[in-house]
Amino acid sequence: MGNDPRGPKQNGSSVTTEPLIFATYLAPSLYPVYKFILDYTGDELGIKTEIVVGKNYKQIVRGESDVCFVCGLPYVLLTRHQDIPIEPIAAPVLKGERYQDKPIYFSDVITQKETPWNSFDDLRGRSWAYNEPKSQSGYGITLYKLLTMGETKGFFGTVIETGFHQKSIESVAEGTIDASAIDSQVLAVEFRENPELSNHLKIIDTLGPSTIQPAAVNTRMSESLKSDLQSVLFKLGDTPRARQVLDFGMIDRFFPVNSSSYDDIRAMRTACKSAGFTKLV
Repeated sequence: MGNDPRGPKQNGSSVTTEPLIFATYLAPSLYPVYKFILDYTGDELGIKTEIVVGKNYKQIVRGESDVCFVCGLPYVLLTRHQDIPIEPIAAPVLKGERYQDKPIYFSDVITQKETPWNSFDDLRGRSWAYNEPKSQSGYGITLYKLLTMGETKGFFGTVIETGFHQKSIESVAEGTIDASAIDSQVLAVEFRENPELSNHLKIIDTLGPSTIQPAAVNTRMSESLKSDLQSVLFKLGDTPRARQVLDFGMIDRFFPVNSSSYDDIRAMRTACKSAGFTKLV
């Protein structure tokens, strides 16, 4: 990728002979949002863009993308002890009063509607689904919740990995798993797109908030291009062409973030690691 990918600037627009690579590691249901963002960015900056679905976080370590949409927990884990080429520059502010006009999100704990459980405490001994172990919303925040409860010796009965939040939602709705913590943005989109889910699921508790997933750039990116990208992202919320797509993703606008914005997730992870509690069992 070179030492200064996707520079230089000429006549007020970024010039490149290779496409700007965007990688998404987030929920598949939000793919249309990020696909639009890269297409719009390409149009605005007059550059080629390409989107890839991230398969593993080693791709970030190797610097295979110029921009990535990634969960806050793997960002924290990747950069904790290594000089990894990734820098968060913007994050979405979601629509709704619960988000307090800040770049945060929650993990909503769901069960089947007819169950007698009404809080996280009621789930002792029950089966639990999570999307993947480097997910803050599905895994990291659950560990921290159990730590604050003093429940580090096996609170749940069965614990399974589903791979995606949508699979966890499906498992709970079908009754094959008792409960799961779901990214509140993903869950809101699923409820809206599949109204029948409200007949099968209920939210019994909420964990968080956590700082929401960032758009992060390769640290070798030129300062001029990074500034251009930020400008495009920060103006999206006021752009009529973008409004319908952002509304689909429950996004109001994008907001500046940096490494310190994820200190809340760092603190949760540090507390769990200090207690020797880093795996759900």
